[in-house]
Amino acid sequence: LQNVRINPNSISFGMWKDIPVPFYLSVYFFEVLNPKEVLRGAKPALNQRGPYVYREYRDKTNITFHDNDTVSFLEYRRLFFQPHLSNGSEEEYIVVPNILMMGAAVMMEHLPNFLKLLVSGALAGLKQEAFMNRTVGEIMWGYDDPLIDTINSLVPGLIPFKGKFGLFLQMNNSHSGLFTVNTGMKDISRVHMVDSWNGLKKINYWRSNECNMINGTSGEMWPPFMSPTSLEFYSPDACRSMTLVYEQSGEFRGVPTYRFVAPKTLFANGTDYPPNEGFCPCLQSGIQNISTCRLNAPMFISHPHFYNADPALVDAVEGLHPSKDQHGLFLDVHPMTGIPMNCSIKLQLNLYIKHVSGIVQTGKIKPVVLPLLWFAESGFIEGPVLKQFYNNLVLIPSLLDYLQYVFFGLSVPFIISAAVLML
Repeated sequence: LQNVRINPNSISFGMWKDIPVPFYLSVYFFEVLNPKEVLRGAKPALNQRGPYVYREYRDKTNITFHDNDTVSFLEYRRLFFQPHLSNGSEEEYIVVPNILMMGAAVMMEHLPNFLKLLVSGALAGLKQEAFMNRTVGEIMWGYDDPLIDTINSLVPGLIPFKGKFGLFLQMNNSHSGLFTVNTGMKDISRVHMVDSWNGLKKINYWRSNECNMINGTSGEMWPPFMSPTSLEFYSPDACRSMTLVYEQSGEFRGVPTYRFVAPKTLFANGTDYPPNEGFCPCLQSGIQNISTCRLNAPMFISHPHFYNADPALVDAVEGLHPSKDQHGLFLDVHPMTGIPMNCSIKLQLNLYIKHVSGIVQTGKIKPVVLPLLWFAESGFIEGPVLKQFYNNLVLIPSLLDYLQYVFFGLSVPFIISAAVLML
């Protein structure tokens, strides 16, 4: 048990501090094939592009131990493009919605008409259109856009940031907030469980106490001796805690695992799943409104290709093919130690667009939740790390009979778990 606590003297501390598992971020964009027709009210036709793959490095800094058996840290992420793993380059151009303009248009829908006409005139002067042709690198890491300063001058506070705009601009060379987690020194069942995030015991994005709760771990490891029920983690990217449910037992390269997957209720609306009412205002089931934690922009998250969502969302566009194998997220965790062996967390980012009276550039666009991109963060234990883990496991059978004889009062699973942790 001492070796799975967060303690500089424990065997697992090095793995916790600098995760040895290689992580990859794979990004798939949805190219709009018929932007002119969409402006006239047609259904958007999409074509998936990618993946554009990035090697992800994570390291913890500012590690501070506290007297109440907790430890605080910042975890930085650094991303490096991998051309040999990608289907395309960052210099490729893709037609996507003008995210800033279309998002701002929906946000201004209820403002006075004279102000919207003033903004529309400014958009015309800046040659802003509903769709833009940008490179993958610009969409990912940012581009200079005079629209930012224009909107800030006309509608102060609508877009509370300056400079470049990019969907992943804040993700590279940055951290996801100050986590404070339990070390497990006194209670091993609480190891890795989040005590606070950015000093908060709960967040204030949502409309119910249940939805604002910070539950589970930070998503890297879980307490040992897991039961085949569920696991929880807090995701700053999704602005909420997420619960995955047990699906099946299996093996990853000879190591026993529990597979946890997202339930159909994860992004269900409040009508289909009342506990999610706090995440509303909602549209169809299968998408979650994240505007309250994304600068009030009309953004939604979902599973890729609207997997597990209301079929109406898939039917509203052309080119989506939801599949559990390709678009379902999962975590394969070693139940005795709580260490993930294989994982793939997949999310889709969507923008709600529509015709807005007074904003000429929105044309006759029919209301639609338009997929922008989806990404998968994946990693698995391999090489020397897996070999060491596996070698420790295969030693257990030779010890089991003796241990069971000496400690006949203990159950076999407990003996196996104890042997793994001591090794």
